[in-house]
Amino acid sequence: MSRAQALHQPLTAADWKLVLLLAAINFTHILDFVIVMPLGDQLRHELGITPQQFGFVVSAYGMAAMISGILAAFYIDRFDRKRTMLLSFAGFIIMTVYCGVASSYIHLVIARTLAGTFGGIVASTIMAFVVDLIPEGRRGRAIGVVTSSFAFASTIGLPIGLSLANRYHRFGVPFLSIATLGAFVWILCLVWLPSLKEHTLLDRKNPITQFGMVLGQANHRWSFAFMLCMVLGTFMIVPYLAPYFQANCGMSRENLPLIYFVGGICTLFAMNLTGWLTDRIGPRPMFLITAGSAVVMTLVVTNLPPSSLWISVAVATLFMSVASSRIVPAQAMMMRVADPKMRGGFTSLNTAVSHFATGIGPLLSGAIVGEEYVGGPLTYYWLAGLIAASFGVAALVLSFMLRPSAKP
Repeated sequence: MSRAQALHQPLTAADWKLVLLLAAINFTHILDFVIVMPLGDQLRHELGITPQQFGFVVSAYGMAAMISGILAAFYIDRFDRKRTMLLSFAGFIIMTVYCGVASSYIHLVIARTLAGTFGGIVASTIMAFVVDLIPEGRRGRAIGVVTSSFAFASTIGLPIGLSLANRYHRFGVPFLSIATLGAFVWILCLVWLPSLKEHTLLDRKNPITQFGMVLGQANHRWSFAFMLCMVLGTFMIVPYLAPYFQANCGMSRENLPLIYFVGGICTLFAMNLTGWLTDRIGPRPMFLITAGSAVVMTLVVTNLPPSSLWISVAVATLFMSVASSRIVPAQAMMMRVADPKMRGGFTSLNTAVSHFATGIGPLLSGAIVGEEYVGGPLTYYWLAGLIAASFGVAALVLSFMLRPSAKP
């Protein structure tokens, strides 16, 4: 089979079964992470927290996921991937219930930290399954489907979650709903997820040595820097997007489900189209197109003045679509970088870097963004956008440093 033919292979029935199950897991994990962001204005009033404290609520998940991802890199390749997924996903579900019943700012931060601890391992294991079981010629499409969980979370999960929070006047209701869904998906994992032990038979160094070997490859280090810049720029902006639309652009709480629904629908289409194109024209050209567009939309969305509902919907949709779509070719490039013998450790560390960026991003923007008065319009969001766009440009430059692994 020629390379051109290999790149045009469709996903098989077995591929689809695995990919859709992993996408369902990723959906609950992503939804649990992002649901807190559009609840920012409600948390400001319900728990009386400041913009800076809200930044800590968002970052707690990402920072904890980073630490657990780094620790997982030491050992994840020594265990059956199915067992790792079942244990970590169960812990994640229990901690999501804790988020739902948290009654104070301190309890919410603790709950988010524990949920992130298990969520970091879940995210690492998802990508390890994709890389181990899906051939490179079909991997772009598979990654597109799995990562489109973000769009599904925005399209279906966020509007429903926001509507539940608005209806019951309690921010914890969406978390309890996510935990219920997660329990159902966990049962499907128990039944359908394949056991994967082949990687455990490889000759392993001790964990510290293996960690050093992962970091020792220049390809891996460039990938980590690339991931850091790409995600950091996005998560300086996303946590404050909903509060900004409400406090500065004139949107009401009831408008948010529509904004996220339309944005999610378009993002879902854009990510799957990007995955299809990634397999045909290559990941780097697609990344340059989507990432360059994301830089432009970052500057637009953070400088949006008071606007009509449909202008706000259009701007949010364009920002969400290009910012999310660039993840597909980016993941394809990074998976080609990984040394196959250290793939689990690489994906754990790469995911840990991503979670670090999702954790530090809200802290950076929280140190910049203020409010004119308690509960009033946000200030200096434009400055956070300028810094975020700079990280996006850095990611574009770093994408040229990524080289496919020479090892099969």
